[in-house]
Amino acid sequence: MFTRRHMLMMTGATALLPMLPSAVLAQQMKQIRLFVPAAPGGGWDQTARTMEQVLRGANLIGSAQVTNVGGAGGTVGLPQFINQWKGQGDGLMVSGLVMMGAIIANKTPFNLTNVTAIARLTGEAEVIVVPKESPLKTMKDLVAALKADVAKVTWAGGSAGGTDHIIAALVAQAVGADPTKISYVAYAGGGPAQAALLGNQVTCGISGLGEFIEQIKAGNLRAIGISSDKRIPGLDIPTFKEQGVDVEFFNWRGVFAPPGVSAQQKKDMIDLVTAMVKSQGWQDELKKRDWTDIFLAGDAFDAFIKTETDRVTDTLKKIGLA
Repeated sequence: MFTRRHMLMMTGATALLPMLPSAVLAQQMKQIRLFVPAAPGGGWDQTARTMEQVLRGANLIGSAQVTNVGGAGGTVGLPQFINQWKGQGDGLMVSGLVMMGAIIANKTPFNLTNVTAIARLTGEAEVIVVPKESPLKTMKDLVAALKADVAKVTWAGGSAGGTDHIIAALVAQAVGADPTKISYVAYAGGGPAQAALLGNQVTCGISGLGEFIEQIKAGNLRAIGISSDKRIPGLDIPTFKEQGVDVEFFNWRGVFAPPGVSAQQKKDMIDLVTAMVKSQGWQDELKKRDWTDIFLAGDAFDAFIKTETDRVTDTLKKIGLA
């Protein structure tokens, strides 16, 4: 299973990678265009806009533009990025485990080997939340509901086959419910899923902690469990495991250049992202958003994509999603 320990074991040492002077990078990267294959408000969108903010603040770029193309876990936007952005060295797509799962579950003709792997950036625990009016107070209450009738528990999350869907199925499986019968409602992004929760249209929701944290802190959503191996400091959210649900899971996000870029363009983009990750602004954002730094660049990230694809495929098959 995808755990924080697995992520950290495969993380490249950021400090060992070269960093070009900011002035040189700023000259090389006068502009960057960030492609987000999801609707605004979700984890990929947050990552892209955080990157834009940090890159500007560190004077690593002159200008930036964010483009959102949502749908089906990124599999709507991916072909556009492949075909329309081919060879464009100023483009970066934000993606991750969610897209990998959606590609496999939907049997799409394109996958992440069709783009240019630049860097894995962050890992994040997933959290299950319920509306503040919900009678479900803890994971034990959710488990009881799943055991009573798994189909009556409705889940709001991201795309079918993505990280959220996988965890919902794993939770059901872990407590003895049929994971193939869960009532999972897939939304195009974190914003629509959050709206469904706030409108009491679903039983519970699942997503990256960063997508729900503001509503959790405001008291509009109640977090009943988190998928990490231990509690997040400063947040009173018990883990799945400490509540008797043997599931531990970590999501990851990274960036990819289009296919057809030159070796120099790929190197320039890796240098740019490396400099961003080393910046104080990025480190501050990691702490602020409870993102774990699992930076891995270039060929090492490309190798990770290949092994991760095999692992996700195996997991999806086991829970009936592939």
